[in-house]
Amino acid sequence: MKALILAAGLGTRLHPITNSIPKALVAVDGKPLLQHALEHLKQYGIHDVIINVHHFPAQIIGFLKRHQSFHMGIAISDESDELLETGGGLQKASWFFQDGEPFLVRNVDVLSNLNVEKLLKSHEERAGLGTLVVRDRPSSRYLLFDDTMQLFGWENRKTGERINCREGSELFPGAFSGIQILSPEIFPLITERGKFSLIELYLRLAANQAIHGYLDYDSYWKDVGKLT
Repeated sequence: MKALILAAGLGTRLHPITNSIPKALVAVDGKPLLQHALEHLKQYGIHDVIINVHHFPAQIIGFLKRHQSFHMGIAISDESDELLETGGGLQKASWFFQDGEPFLVRNVDVLSNLNVEKLLKSHEERAGLGTLVVRDRPSSRYLLFDDTMQLFGWENRKTGERINCREGSELFPGAFSGIQILSPEIFPLITERGKFSLIELYLRLAANQAIHGYLDYDSYWKDVGKLT
């Protein structure tokens, strides 16, 4: 399995640290976030990885060179000219995923020891377009799933905004973890261009396609993309 690490963001929630370095190189427990992400993937046999870059890209490329790419096959998707957000970043990197196999996408600014083998098994058993890792944790924004964990909508509990993709009764709220496995069949269905988010894409596709949630109770997870 291959993977995409989304590392192009400006890291505004980490100012002033990210005024001089990209958030991918912000150190936590003595290691840059990018190294944490790569080591987690490598633990599960994922060695072919593409990383999108925008903010201080030369620093990320230099870091990888100094560490011999951690003995992994790493490609760079350069968004220096325009930051494309998560959906646009996936679309630009689509050339990397032409082997017909499911692939993992994860944010660089989350720490997790998620069992990728279990996630992949769940994705393959459900045979959907994507499997989104969610947790039962406090958040202002939630993805909404039915009792089979199929994506039905999204809500912002601060603003009251709600998007329903399908008609449903009782829906389970899950806070997105920034980790997902996707099937390559998603690429022909992407009609968006330029900047767009993955969540917007998933909500549009969920009206006619099976996109599932994977409720993760077992692993450690922390959002480190903001100062606490």
